[in-house]
Amino acid sequence: MAAMELDGISVFVKVVQAGSFSKAARQLGMPNTTVSVKVARLEKRLGVTLIQRTTRQLNITPAGQAYFERCVRALDEIAAGESEIATSTKEARGLLRITAPVDVAHSLLPPIVRRYLKKYPQTSVELVVTNRVVDLVGEGVDLAVRAGELEDSSLIARKFVTAGVGLWANPAYLKKAGTPKHPRELERHECLFLGDPEIKLESSAGEVAEVRLRSRVVADDFETLRAFLFKGDGIGLLPEYLASEAESAGKLTRILPRWSWGADHLSLVYPAQRFVSPKVQAFIAVAVENESGPTL
Repeated sequence: MAAMELDGISVFVKVVQAGSFSKAARQLGMPNTTVSVKVARLEKRLGVTLIQRTTRQLNITPAGQAYFERCVRALDEIAAGESEIATSTKEARGLLRITAPVDVAHSLLPPIVRRYLKKYPQTSVELVVTNRVVDLVGEGVDLAVRAGELEDSSLIARKFVTAGVGLWANPAYLKKAGTPKHPRELERHECLFLGDPEIKLESSAGEVAEVRLRSRVVADDFETLRAFLFKGDGIGLLPEYLASEAESAGKLTRILPRWSWGADHLSLVYPAQRFVSPKVQAFIAVAVENESGPTL
């Protein structure tokens, strides 16, 4: 098979996986017109329409779907062969695409990426910063940072941060409203929280306190809560890695330090595959060098 034909096949597969020509072009680093031309040439060579294009959506034809499934298997075999060779050399090189939620991308990830790039000068990193769950295979992403337990059995997870989630406030708010001495006193304060106003706190001595928080602001993102906390708008829950630097700068104070709201577990997640590329292995190794968590 000619190199140009194989290139056209890989572009076609990426278009189907991405769901649009423009998304595939961004992921491949090509102009939209180049992607369209490569798919058109492939269709001309095969003598069949693989993708029906409209102004609003992309529809794969039955022939295109059957061809896509075979091409994916073939390209997976090629990728496995290349990964096997690359793994044997143990050299991390090339572009590593990582996706992470906004709060992690703004706090934990930058120092890890910097250490990785410094240690492996033949690599580069592209960050896909979003709070949505990215389809790693479909969008061509090598690694994801995800919180909590892994539900998708087709993915492999490596925990690299476990940070307690505690209560924090700006000193200005505490000066105005007072500092609670027990979780029950939180009911008299303005609080910022993630969704459910009823929380269960546990002390270092094993005591449990169930509290219903009162707030005029609720968010589904820790970094958004932190922005309101900086302004002195109340008491809120934050993982330690998002609050420790602000505490050192005098912007936040830990409230009820003996009490916490569980822990935030972060994992590096990647698709299950026969051969894990050296760049993925290398990044994970760098990330877990300091598994103590918030100091990363």
